[in-house]
Amino acid sequence: MLIDPRSSRVVLVNPMRGETRTTSDGAAGAATLSLLQAGAGLFGTKIIVAGESQLLQLPEQAGASFVQVNASGLYLWDDQGFADALEASTAGAIVLGGAWLEEDVFIAALEAARRGYDVRLPCDLTSPRVERDGAIVLDRLALHGVLATTVRQLLLEWAVFLNDPLLKHKVGRLLS
Repeated sequence: MLIDPRSSRVVLVNPMRGETRTTSDGAAGAATLSLLQAGAGLFGTKIIVAGESQLLQLPEQAGASFVQVNASGLYLWDDQGFADALEASTAGAIVLGGAWLEEDVFIAALEAARRGYDVRLPCDLTSPRVERDGAIVLDRLALHGVLATTVRQLLLEWAVFLNDPLLKHKVGRLLS
C-alpha cells in the first residue's frame, strides 16, 4: 500500500551515532541523506531528528523542514517534544531510520506499529550495530507490518500516491 506524503513524518533516530551508513559510506551516505532532504522538501514532509545528530547542518536550500528532539530511540515515545513534533493527530505514516537498527530503531518502530502507524524503514539510512543481526530484525519488524524500503523507493511511492504529473516529473529528475 502506498503512503501519503502529506500525513507522513520522517524520523531519524541517532543518525550520527557511531559508524552508520550515513557517515561511513562517505559520499554515498551524504548523497542519500541529501536526496531525502530534497525529496521531503518537494512534498513538504517534516523530518524529525532525535538523539545524536549534526543533521541540521545540511544545506537549507533543499527545503525540508527539520525538527530536533533530544529523546533517544528507547524512550522516543515518552518524550513530549517528540509527540509535539510528530503532531500525532495528523501523522498516519512514519518513515523511521537511523542507528542502531536492532536497538533504538527496532524499539521505536515496534512502538510506532503498536500505536497504529504505517511504518517504513529506509535501509539506506539505517544501520545495525551488529551486521549479522540486521536481517533478523528486518524479518521480525516485517511480521509487525514494518516495511523495508529505500529513500528512492519512498520518493517514488509518495509521487505515485499523489498522482500529480508535475511532482512525478520533479521526483524523476531528482532521482536521475
